Order: sequence, then structure tokens, then C-alpha cells
Amino acid sequence: MAGGLAALLDDIAAFARLAAASVDDIGAAAGRASVKATGVVIDDTAVTPRYVEGLAAKRELPIIRRIATGSLRNKLLFILPAALLLSQFLPWLLTPLLMLGGTYLAFEGAEKLWEMVSGKHHEAVDDAAAKKAVDEDKVVSGAVRTDFILSAEIMVIALNEVADEGFWARAIILVVVAFLITAVVYGIVALIVKMDDIGLHLARRRTGWVQSFGRGLVRAMPRVMSVISTVGIVAMLWVGGHILLQGTYDLGWHAPYDLLHVLEDAVHGVPGVGGFLAWLVDTLGSAIVGVVVGAVVVAVMHVVPRRSTQHH
Repeated sequence: MAGGLAALLDDIAAFARLAAASVDDIGAAAGRASVKATGVVIDDTAVTPRYVEGLAAKRELPIIRRIATGSLRNKLLFILPAALLLSQFLPWLLTPLLMLGGTYLAFEGAEKLWEMVSGKHHEAVDDAAAKKAVDEDKVVSGAVRTDFILSAEIMVIALNEVADEGFWARAIILVVVAFLITAVVYGIVALIVKMDDIGLHLARRRTGWVQSFGRGLVRAMPRVMSVISTVGIVAMLWVGGHILLQGTYDLGWHAPYDLLHVLEDAVHGVPGVGGFLAWLVDTLGSAIVGVVVGAVVVAVMHVVPRRSTQHH
């Protein structure tokens, strides 16, 4: 009897160790998958704050909460089941879908560059400033639609990273990634949009250095938002280009990806800064691919139809 109980306890302990190891493996895999999607996460974080421009300060956090809820719903109810079914039954389709998303990101980044060059960006800003009333439902639905594309890209990148795991392990990892990414993105967005309010609060304190810090924070926020917007554009081009390079390599066209790796290897041996230079080469090369592909799509979508209309 005692021997049987001891054996049972050993079995329970072994099962507990196995479960703990599985949890660790899933956590590690979710972490790796999240890191792979970092570029798109930066893009998502940079894009979202503009949706609360023009809103009353007290409505900013409720709107961000609604957008975050919509984002999580996108990931869990629509994207995750579709991605899992594709990975189970049509895994060969994941790479083309990733490349389609990469093309969209490149287009978005190139379109924003085109708006800056053509002056349309300033017109859009002036129009937004002129609007007095803001339809919150329309703001949320627009933000959630944009988030759907970025969330799909995040989830497919994450899925691609853990494609060798079992079906249920993939499902659990993607659920963890969905919650983790949503919390990080919208937590940072909430902090960004409320930073000027935090600065105003600090500026009213009695301590001199706290007041100075608060006023500096308020003055700095327009520049911070401008930097975030620029980082978002760069991230779209960089991530989109990298996805396209990796996709063409996976589909059998190795030349562009191999060329970039040759350039990386050429600078990797530089003492002290080799690793950084290799990363910079990879980032710049990916961004150039993103600009080229995005420019082609912008020309097809905007420039050619516009010139055709002017001609007629």
C-alpha cells in the first residue's frame, strides 16, 4: 500500500515537472514569437495615438480601451482560428499571406512618404484640426479596422515562428501572444496620449524641479509624437521589406536575401560595432525593398489614376 502510494506520488511529481517544463516552453516560445513581431508592434504603437487627436482629454482612455478590446477580439475570434486552420491544413499559404501583409505595410509607409512630399499630409492635418465634433464610434471602428491588418501580421509572424509546435501548443502560444502584445501596445499608447496631462499635473506641484520637469514634458510631447510618427513610417517600410525578402527566399528566389547577407557579413567583423553595423545593413536593406515595393503600389493606386483623370 505504502509502495503504491509512493509510486503514485512519484508519478504526480513527474507529471508536475512535465507540466512546469511545458509552461516554460510555451512561455519561451511566446516570448520568441513576440520578439519576431516587434517591428509590427512598433508600427501599431506609432499608428494608434493619432486616432484620439481632437478628443476631449477625459474621453482618451475610454476610446483607447475600446480600441484595445476590439484589437483583442480581432486576434482571438477571427485571426487566431483562421491562422491555426491554415497552419494545420494549408501551411504553404502562410508565406504568401505574410508577403501580402508585408506589401500592405510597405504601401502604407510609402503612401505616408508620398503625402509628405506632395503636401497632402499637411492638408489632412489642417482638415483634422478644423473638425469640432468627433464621432467616437467612427474613430473606434476605423482604428480597429487598421489594427486588424497589423494584428493579422503580428499573429502570422508569431505563428510562423512556432510552426513546428503541436496544434494545441500553437493555439496556447498565440493566445499568450495576443494578450501580451495587446497589453504592451495599448498600455504604451495610453501612456503616450496622457503624458501631457501628467506633465500639467506635475507643473502644478510646489517643488521647483518637479514643476520644471512637468513643463518640459508638456513642451516635449509634440516632438515626441512627431518622432513616434516617423518611427512608425520607418517601421512599416523596414518590416514590410524584411517580410518580402524572407518570403521570396522561402519561395525559392534566394538572390535578394543572399545579397543582403553578403553585405551583413562584410561589416560584421568590424571590432566593437560589427553587430550593430550588420543590424543596420539588414534594416536599411529591408527598408529600401519596402520603399521600392511600396512606391510601385502607390503609383498604381494613386499616381497613375490621378494623371489619367487629369489627362481626360
